[in-house]
Formats: sequence, structure tokens, C-alpha cells
Amino acid sequence: MDQTSQPVELLLSVSREVPRPLGAQIEDELRRAIRQGAVKAGARVPSTRDLARQLGLSRSVVVDAYAQLAAEGYLVLRQGARPRVSEAAGTRDAASAKPAGPAPVPRFDFRPRAPDVSSFPRTAWLRSVREGLTAITDADLGYGDPRGVEALRSVLAEYLGRVRGVAADPARIVVTCGYSQGQGIVCRALVAHGARRIAFENPSHPEQRRIATRAGLEVVPVPVDEDGLRIDDLARADVDAVVLTPAHQHPTGAVLAGDRRADLLGWLRASKALAIEDDYDAEYRYDRVAVGALQGLDQDRIVYAGSASKTLAPGLRLGWLVVPPRLLDTVTDEKDLADCGTARIDQHAFARFLARGELDRHLRRMRAQYRRRRDLLVAALEEALPEATVRGIAAGLHATVELPGTYDEQAILDEARRRRLDLTTMRDFWIEPGSGPPTLLLGYAQIPEPSIRASVRALVEAVRASPAQAANARARSRRESTPSLR
Repeated sequence: MDQTSQPVELLLSVSREVPRPLGAQIEDELRRAIRQGAVKAGARVPSTRDLARQLGLSRSVVVDAYAQLAAEGYLVLRQGARPRVSEAAGTRDAASAKPAGPAPVPRFDFRPRAPDVSSFPRTAWLRSVREGLTAITDADLGYGDPRGVEALRSVLAEYLGRVRGVAADPARIVVTCGYSQGQGIVCRALVAHGARRIAFENPSHPEQRRIATRAGLEVVPVPVDEDGLRIDDLARADVDAVVLTPAHQHPTGAVLAGDRRADLLGWLRASKALAIEDDYDAEYRYDRVAVGALQGLDQDRIVYAGSASKTLAPGLRLGWLVVPPRLLDTVTDEKDLADCGTARIDQHAFARFLARGELDRHLRRMRAQYRRRRDLLVAALEEALPEATVRGIAAGLHATVELPGTYDEQAILDEARRRRLDLTTMRDFWIEPGSGPPTLLLGYAQIPEPSIRASVRALVEAVRASPAQAANARARSRRESTPSLR
């Protein structure tokens, strides 16, 4: 049978109980579907006979409705051919709702948001998936424990204790879909326990502050300096909890000093507050010994949060929490309500990946690569932008580049975007406007080694051409060319 003779289904509904005529209802429904893009330009629609049968109506009602839609330009009706949606109608009515095309691919991406995902260990991960699928039980293909697969929680407890000094009982680990979900779950649990105000480092990631606000917490800024979060200001903030990045402050790169770690623990115990430790970039240290997690010093008052987003790839959507006993039931319940648990097949694969030491091998390899990229970036900046001060490079995947006050961050951003350079500045992270110098955040994980010098040259050209700096350069030139009156 020819395909054109096959009946075509169309989701329309009419009612005899509605005062509007049945034919007019067909017109309204089909016109709306075409306008909203549910029925696309050029799409086949049922013949008048088929639609009349589907709706239980007289064919003449459908014939009149189709004729009206054809007269308005919505349908194309030809003898012996299947009715179709007009190309012109689809283009005209969908134009306003048509989504924007993909953003142009940047020449160089300096945003400190992801690792080098092109180095993801695909072969090792595929092996882990196969092993996990082979060993998985029928029970594990169900929902299971919302905290996560026991095999993964056990191997995570061993790994975190060995590598980060975390006191991690598998029973207190909750597997999440990344750090953001984990923070949201903990914030909601804190609210359920009576918390109302939560401190954040200033500067800090705006998305994380939005998560806390969405959970119902009031965000309170606490300043950061070269030794990390200022605990004296935290103690005066009158908060119930604090979110901090002690191993590598995001975005400044500062490490929480030893005396402040002790002061923080003292404040947590005295105030009966709770800390969320975002172990951001802790795995990438280059010029100093790794700093252990705070949670190992007080597992009753610190929630430890980590993820695979910076070590492997954000696309895995795998994270974990190590939760104090008093919050565990509430956090588990919040996780259950959120999604009934993280994908269990992926958890089994990650458990195999960790147990075989694949993450250790991957991190050793990537530390060496990232250190070379960092060194090339710093050398290129010293050569092309000598007035800049580079900080925060002992760890992590980005450098903070401070510029003289004659520069304007927004002007540099605008010029960089015009040249298809993706860039982030410190202004994006302040809770309250900071008084520091104009600062660029230059991620180097997504720029291959051979391209780093070229990327810095392109960046410096954008910096020099930014309106504020160009105006300053013209003013200096005029002053130097004006004869002295003395």
C-alpha cells in the first residue's frame, strides 16, 4: 500500500457541549497548533475523511474547516494529494518563537568552568560501564537506596579518606547529580532544621548563592583576603551556616590559612553552626603539598561536598556529600524527593572506575598537563602584559590576573566578546561590589598547549583595544606631545 494512503493521526479535541460550532473548534485547534509549532510547516495532516472518522463527525464539517484554513493560508489542499501545512504559514507564525541558533564557537575559551573534556578517559570508562552492567543485579535496576549504590559509597569512603583525609563512613555518603544538586539538598535540609541565614565568601560563585536563596536562606557576604575567609567577620555575621572553598578559594585562589582553620572550627562549635565544604579544585595542586579537607577535623559540623565535574567531566553529573549524623535523614529525604536517586548504572561504572585506580591515573596525567599549560600561560602573560599581576596559580585550573586601575573590566569583556574570546572577570563573583583592582579569571584547562601563546596574544590585543584603555593611551599620547610651558 502506498504511504500516502496510510491514515495520519492528529491530536485534536472538539466538544458538542461547547457553544462554539464544531467546525470552528477544528479551525481554532489546528490554527493554534500550527502557530505554536506543534504541527510543523510542510507536515501532513489527516484527510477530511480520516479526521472526520477520528473525531466522530460528519465529513462535511471537516471539509468546511479545512477550506477555511486553506483560504487563510494555513493549509495546502490539492486534488488527489494529502493535505499539508503551508510552508509560508509555518515560517510566518513560528518566526517569533523560533529559538536562536547556537552561539558561535569561541576562538579561545578562558572561562574557568570545566576541565579538558577532550582528555576524558573514554576507554577506561567504557570498560567500567561494561563491568558494572555485567555485575549489576536486578534489584539494582530499581530505585534502591536514595543515598546511592552501596558499592560506590564504600569505594568513595576509601578514596576520600586516602586522598582528602575525609572521615567518610559509607552510611553517611549521599551520591548526588553534581555539586549544585548536593548544595541545594543540604540548604533545604538546613531550612528544615531551622536555619535562616547562611554566609558565603565574598567573592563567590553567583549560582551557588542562588541555590541557597531558592532554598529559603538569606545570603550574608563575608570577605576573603589572601589567607582565605575572614573568620573574625564570619563570627560577627550572625549566621546559621557557611559555604566555603578552603582548599582553593573560588575565584581568588587563596588557601584558608592554618590559624583560620582552627578559628573556623572553634566558631562552628561555639555557635552550633554548620559548614558546607566545597572541595573545589583540591585535586589539582602544583607548587605545594595538598591541604587536607576540613571535614576530617570535625565530621559532626561539616558537610563535605565533591564531584567529578572538574576531575573528569561535568557531563557525568556525579557528586557526593559526606553528611553529619544529625542531618543525614533529612538530606536523604530531600535527595529522594529530588529524583529518587542518581542514575544507578553510572554509579556502578564509577565504582569500578575508582576501585581500579583509574581516577588516580587520570589525575596524575592531567596534573602534569595542566601544570605545563599554567606555566605557558604565566610566561606568555609576563611577556605580553607585563603590568599584570598573576595570582592563584599554586592550584586549580585558572589564574587571577590583576590589572592596573586604568583598565575597565566591562570594556575588556565587551571587546573580548567582539573578538570571539570567552572570558570571565571578578565582577561576576562579588556579592557586594569589591574595591580590588580590575581582575580577569583565565582558565587554561580548555586551551591546548600549542594554542596558549596565541590565545594570550589575542586576549592582550582585546585588552589594549578596550575603550577605557584606548582612551587612556590617547590621553597619554596627547600629554607627551604637548610642549611644556616651563
